[in-house]
Amino acid sequence: MPGARRTPTADAEMSARARLAVWGDPIDHSRSPALHTAAYRLLGLDWEYQRRQVDEESFSATLDSLDSSWRGLSLTMPLKHVAHAAADVMDRHAELTGAVNTLLLGARRRGFNTDVGGVADAFVAAGVEQIERARLLGSGATAASALVALHERGLREVDVRARRPEAARQLRQIAETLGVNLSVQQFTAPASEVDVTVATLPSGTALAPDVAAPLADVGGTLFEAAYAPWPSALAAEWPHATVISGFEMLLYQAVRQIRIFVHGTQAEPLPDESGIVAAMRAAIA
Repeated sequence: MPGARRTPTADAEMSARARLAVWGDPIDHSRSPALHTAAYRLLGLDWEYQRRQVDEESFSATLDSLDSSWRGLSLTMPLKHVAHAAADVMDRHAELTGAVNTLLLGARRRGFNTDVGGVADAFVAAGVEQIERARLLGSGATAASALVALHERGLREVDVRARRPEAARQLRQIAETLGVNLSVQQFTAPASEVDVTVATLPSGTALAPDVAAPLADVGGTLFEAAYAPWPSALAAEWPHATVISGFEMLLYQAVRQIRIFVHGTQAEPLPDESGIVAAMRAAIA
C-alpha cells in the first residue's frame, strides 16, 4: 500500500490522537484491552484502549461519530467485512482476504489485516517455518487469513473441509490468485498426510471422534484458532503432534496492530519488541 506523504500538520494531528478501542459483537470476552494496555504502558504512551459492543447495522454511524481524538480501531467478528468497505485504502492482506481487522484513523481510513501476519508469526514462534501441504477446517474469514499466511510460509496444496462446500468460494478465489492448488471436501472424506492443520471452526465445536481421529492421524501440527475454553475438543484429539493455541494468533496480530498504531505500518518492529511481547503475555497469564 502506498504510504501517505507526511507533513508537520499531519504529524501533529496524529500525535493528538490517543484513543483506541476494539469493536465487535459480542465483545465482553475480548482480551485485547489487556494486551494493548500492557504494550502502551511499556512504550511510555498515555493512550486509552477500550472495548465497545458494535454490530454490523450500527457500525457505519458509530464510526462516523468518532472525533479527532481517535487514533484507531481493532475490529473483531462480525465487523471485518464492513470495516473493509469503510476503508479508503488497504494493505495487500486486506485486499486479498476482503477483511479488515485494523483501522488507522486520520485524513483517510487506512485498513489492514493483521490476522494473516498473526497466523504466520505464531507458526514461526512454534518452530514451524516451511509448510507445503495443509488442511483447513472451516471456510470463513479466519480461514481466508490462514490461507494467505500459509502461502507466505511456502504452501502449494490445501485441502479445505467444509460442511457446505459452496461456502468456500472465496477461498477458491484466493487460492487461484496465489497459485495454490485447493480442493474442497466434506469432513468425512478420506484424508491424506499434511504438514499442518488449521482449525477455524467456531469456539466450542466438537467433531465426532470417528471424524476427528483420522484427521489427527495425518494432520501434522494443529493450529487451533479457538483458545477459550482450552484445550479445545479438537486439540484434545491431537495428542501426538504440536498444538498451537489461537491465543498465539491473538497475541501476534495484536503486536502488528500496535506497530500500525505506533508507526503506521505493520512491517516496522516496536522498540524492544520481545520485551513487549513478554509483557503482553504476562498481562493475561
